[in-house]
Amino acid sequence: MPDPPLPIEMEGGYSPQELFETLLRVASRGDSIEHTAKCLEGLPTGNGIRYHLNKLVDMSTLEEQALQSQIPPKVSNGKHRVAIDLNLLPYYGNASEVEDPYIYRSQAKSGTTSFFAYATIYVISRNQRVTLGIHAVSCRETLVATVTYLLAMLYPLQVRVKRLYLDRGFYSVPVIRLQTLNIPFIMPAVIRGKIAGTRQLLVGHKSYVTRYTLNSPHYGSVTCQMRVICTYHKGFKGQHGIHYFVYVVYRVKVSLHQIHHHYRERFGIETSYRIKNYCRIRTSTKHPAVRLLFVALAFILVNLWIYLLWCFVIRSRRGGRLVYRELFNLKTMLEFLSHAVERQFPFITIIYLPSLE
Repeated sequence: MPDPPLPIEMEGGYSPQELFETLLRVASRGDSIEHTAKCLEGLPTGNGIRYHLNKLVDMSTLEEQALQSQIPPKVSNGKHRVAIDLNLLPYYGNASEVEDPYIYRSQAKSGTTSFFAYATIYVISRNQRVTLGIHAVSCRETLVATVTYLLAMLYPLQVRVKRLYLDRGFYSVPVIRLQTLNIPFIMPAVIRGKIAGTRQLLVGHKSYVTRYTLNSPHYGSVTCQMRVICTYHKGFKGQHGIHYFVYVVYRVKVSLHQIHHHYRERFGIETSYRIKNYCRIRTSTKHPAVRLLFVALAFILVNLWIYLLWCFVIRSRRGGRLVYRELFNLKTMLEFLSHAVERQFPFITIIYLPSLE
């Protein structure tokens, strides 16, 4: 089992290890703390567990320690392609003073424009696609601060960036100025304007390279290299004609016609967001640190699954390891973890009715 990511002072003879094992059982079932506490013997009440979890206040320490273990050995001390993106979880209701700094505003989704936002940094490597860092984004935080914070998380692991992939949500003058870090990156440009702006680049029947100056009323201007990719729908989804993709590119040695193909590999980070929902604890709490712990634990379990696949469910062969992912999927590992916890905290098999007196 993975080690507890953060020690918590406990009371009543209940240890941090037991608390973490309880959270593993909840996460592996995609359950709630309240239901798990009622189903297993030897656990405190749901209120008791939440009382201890609410002691978490140090967000930065939790972020630094959460995803630094259970990583395939060849990821550390290596040079990799990495992706950074935001995962938005809907927030409903009125924010308290503690919650308000972590309420992120974005386009309407799931009936709200308020979210808990978690930025992650993800390795794009065959059979070793793991999340190396997570960060709870503050509403006052700039995109540049988010990117630099996540890149700093790679230093303890001695991971170097071969190429950085960013979502179009990062397309802005300050982020493009990160060229000063000398890190190669690819980022889609947002198509703006009716005639001018980036829309003026959507011309011709062939892909091409050009220079473009992006202007901002608040941050000035920056000049960058643009690669305009011209493709054809060919009847895909009933569409025909030319389809353009525009990318901001810096120090990337990839042929013009391969840019779009390479960038599509970034979508693995969005797949990781869907996969982690299989083992994310269901909760209605709005405590920012507790919410961060639950999301980080989900990524830890996904990383653990990738680690076990890479180290044990493989067969060595010429040309690279053969990983038998179909024999040990994520749900199978979660079942193993759940049963391991249930050996220590067995199911309750008797129900006592309350007295009428």
